Amino acid sequence: MTISAPRWDMTNVYPSLDSKQFKAAFKKYDSLLKDLETFLTNKVNKATAKTDPKKLGKLLGEAVDRFNEIFTLSGTLGSYIYSFVSTDSRDKLAMRTLSEYEQVQVRQSMLNTQFQAWVGKLGKSALKKAIKTSKSAASHSFALIENAEQAKYLMSEAEEGLAAEMSLSGGNAFGKLQGTVTSQLSVDFELDGKTQKLPLPALINLRAHPDADVRRRAYEAENRAWEEVKETLAACLNGVKGEAIVLNKRRGREDALHSAIDMARMDRATLKAMLAAMHDSFPMFRKYFKNKAKRLGKDQLAWYDLFAPMGKTDKVYSYEEARAFILDNFGKFAPDLRGMAKDAFDKKWIDAEQREGKRGGAFCMSIPVVKESRVLANYDGSFDSVSTLAHELGHAYHNFCAYKAGKTEIQQNTPMTLAETASIMCETIVTEAVLAQATDKDEILATLEAQLNNASQVVVDIYSRYLFEKEVFERREKAELSSDEFNDIMERAQKATYGDGLDEGCLQKFMWTWKPHYYSPGLSFYNFPYAFGLLFATGLYAIYEKRGAEFVPDYKNLLASTGEASAADLADRFGIDIRKRKFWDDSLAIIGKRVDRYVEL
Repeated sequence: MTISAPRWDMTNVYPSLDSKQFKAAFKKYDSLLKDLETFLTNKVNKATAKTDPKKLGKLLGEAVDRFNEIFTLSGTLGSYIYSFVSTDSRDKLAMRTLSEYEQVQVRQSMLNTQFQAWVGKLGKSALKKAIKTSKSAASHSFALIENAEQAKYLMSEAEEGLAAEMSLSGGNAFGKLQGTVTSQLSVDFELDGKTQKLPLPALINLRAHPDADVRRRAYEAENRAWEEVKETLAACLNGVKGEAIVLNKRRGREDALHSAIDMARMDRATLKAMLAAMHDSFPMFRKYFKNKAKRLGKDQLAWYDLFAPMGKTDKVYSYEEARAFILDNFGKFAPDLRGMAKDAFDKKWIDAEQREGKRGGAFCMSIPVVKESRVLANYDGSFDSVSTLAHELGHAYHNFCAYKAGKTEIQQNTPMTLAETASIMCETIVTEAVLAQATDKDEILATLEAQLNNASQVVVDIYSRYLFEKEVFERREKAELSSDEFNDIMERAQKATYGDGLDEGCLQKFMWTWKPHYYSPGLSFYNFPYAFGLLFATGLYAIYEKRGAEFVPDYKNLLASTGEASAADLADRFGIDIRKRKFWDDSLAIIGKRVDRYVEL
């Protein structure tokens, strides 16, 4: 479907990449790093655990203030540059500027590591005493103590510096190559009686086309395209995972999962409880898959039928209709959620147009200097696209709540698990609104389909991606893997999770090629946090249904605080124990009721 959708406007941040304002900000970034380096060398590094607590506190407070200023500027510069790179991978100026920015970022990373190592050497007792003497340090106590605890997984300063510099031509370079290759891949495809050149994101979106023949042909065309570039992408994945393995070993990590769990601010007991509940829910989801296959007149679903629309499928949302629907239902939850989303639409914070050279999928990024967000989507008029917009605007609302509460960049450092809370909550608000308003059986079926399809992807497919990445890490430690081996691991992971809910002869072995989460050496296992987010938000939404409007202030406070406590401590505010299966089982039971309703229709 061709739907008119906007491009974002970044001019209130800087006029352009070659403007004097952008260049001045870049120069200031460099200057701030030089000042920080002098401060760390001449003052911080000379202090020890035996230094007077007040003097240590003053140093900690000043360091925190300096880092916050740097993170605010570097985060803005990074998002601004990426706004060009992500929407046009052929933009040579943006690519060169990104490379220049990354070179400077290496220095930031090295200084951050230097400070973290110093904090770690102070010891808990001296650190806690010093923190109490400084207002800035005290307001960042969680981050400082976390830094000290994680310092034991640092290599020497020289090794960490070398790793940061080498990452630009190692894992980071491989990640950029994957993004460039996948964003520039286009396929000639016959649609609506004429042959069109479709970028891969647009081709992938055809998996939700109402015509079964279009879905099948798009799936086949997609796989032919991946066949052409699979060796390049296999080299990228080998490079990324190889770097992560080496660094994890050097840093004394138990395994690749170890750092991911720490970054998620959770523990293995929580992950084990959640994964066990997810695994035991597979029969419930297979019941949904089998019923959907029956509705389509098939014995089993093929991969390309997973996203087939059900029920009333003739509804195409214009961008303006999507805007009105989202604003209306956001407003029923909280006036400031509607206000923030209205700003996003009116002030062009959203780039929703599908076009060649633009990256697939969707994301939200913060712009710290102006305290705004930007959302990338590939809007096609489907309800799934509306839901995706609501999801990404949820991320923007998360940022909004933190900014409104006056949180610093360090205080906003949210783990991946909790980063999905607001996004899935907003997605749920929109979907539940459709179900509440719908009276037509076909419309209810279509909405339940969208809800269950998303849940199945986040529980069943995410589990398959977890299994895939786990095996890739285990085998990559011994040798590089071929593209065919990646395909085999992916297919077996899908068979283990989808089971007889899908036709084993028609899976998606190339799932690993286009998911960008696999291609970041510093973000291993960026899959289970999505499941955490769905199930945590589902549980929170159930609490909201019971408490109503009085729930909202507590929820907004939670969003503002996600960078200042562990996942377990934040969940405890709502009486939730995430280390036990009951919470996860209860959230999945809510989804189970939706499956039952779907089957009954």
